[in-house]
Amino acid sequence: MTKVLFVINTLGRAGAEIALITLLNKLKEEDVELSLFVLTGQGELIGDIPKEVKVLNTSFCEESVLTAQGRRVLKKTCADALFRKSGIIKNFAYIFKNFFSMLFKGQVRADKLMWRVLADTAPKQEEEYDLAVAFLEGGSTYYVADYVKAKAKAAFIHVDYEKSGYNEMLDRDCYERFDRIFAVSDELKQQFLHLYPRYSDKTLGFNNIIDVESVKEKSLQPGGFDDDYDGIRLLTIGRLTAQKSLEISVAAMKLLMDRGIKARWYVLGEGDKRKQLEKLIEQNELNDDFILCGSVDNPYTYLLQSDLYVHATGYEGKSIAVQEAQILGKPIVASDCSGNRELVADREDGLLAEFTAQAIANAIEEMLNNSEMMMEFGEKSKAKYRETTNIINELMELCH
Repeated sequence: MTKVLFVINTLGRAGAEIALITLLNKLKEEDVELSLFVLTGQGELIGDIPKEVKVLNTSFCEESVLTAQGRRVLKKTCADALFRKSGIIKNFAYIFKNFFSMLFKGQVRADKLMWRVLADTAPKQEEEYDLAVAFLEGGSTYYVADYVKAKAKAAFIHVDYEKSGYNEMLDRDCYERFDRIFAVSDELKQQFLHLYPRYSDKTLGFNNIIDVESVKEKSLQPGGFDDDYDGIRLLTIGRLTAQKSLEISVAAMKLLMDRGIKARWYVLGEGDKRKQLEKLIEQNELNDDFILCGSVDNPYTYLLQSDLYVHATGYEGKSIAVQEAQILGKPIVASDCSGNRELVADREDGLLAEFTAQAIANAIEEMLNNSEMMMEFGEKSKAKYRETTNIINELMELCH
């Protein structure tokens, strides 16, 4: 039987992790023996992994890496890798060189430095696989490149590579050891190849697989909003992290309220920027208008019950949340950035706006003032999305 190993950094509730679980559910129907290794051994989605998949971690923490408790666990994991497992000694030159390079550029990204340490100190797999797949950039890619024995190796790109902080000095030629590199959108592929043009022959597109029927089915389950608000609901699904830049959305909501727009904006997600955002919300007197709901098990009921989906980020991969909103027929306002441009056709099935509070607020106001536009865009969103699974063949052909 064909043996396939997937490696991912964490297993939290985020787009790439959800895409991996959907892919595993599809692959379990194939004649393959599936294994999974989570580099940090942490994440709340571990219970969603199909029972047919062998999880190689000997211990696992189900606490989200985005909660305060989960961040403490993750910090302990990193400290353990640095000191007890001597990762700081093994990687001193690497950390020193990259730290000062980041400092010179004006932005130190500690997580990017830690991925190499975590990869180098994680338990090694003795078994040889027919195919090993690094499903995220950074740690899982370094681990598969250097420490997994496999007849073929594949890596996935889910982010705007350089904007996310990756570079050749961090990667240390890891992509030389991969047979295929899959980018989940055409724009992400081009951005990756801007840094690594020499890999153009082995870099392909690979659209994330979304279980359309499951999204529709879960949207009809009990749950969703439990307040008594009966007005317009705006919804955003995303982590409360620097990448998502939700302070722009808070500022946009303030502009809408000042203009007399009656709506309430909800955010599903958790992250290390919660306290900062809560302070900003209070300063702008938006406590009843911009609501951080935290992470939820079933976001689809909220999606179905919302009137408008807003996805305003500085940069993006290829948002699973946007695609799920399209499946449920929601009109969309999104920032005009990589990833979003491939999903939303401006003024055809949604509105794209410059990533400023003013532009986002203007787009939302225009949408809310035109019910016919909202209905038309919602119907076009629903019609454009169809589930495709034949892309799996491009991955599995590496085994042959």
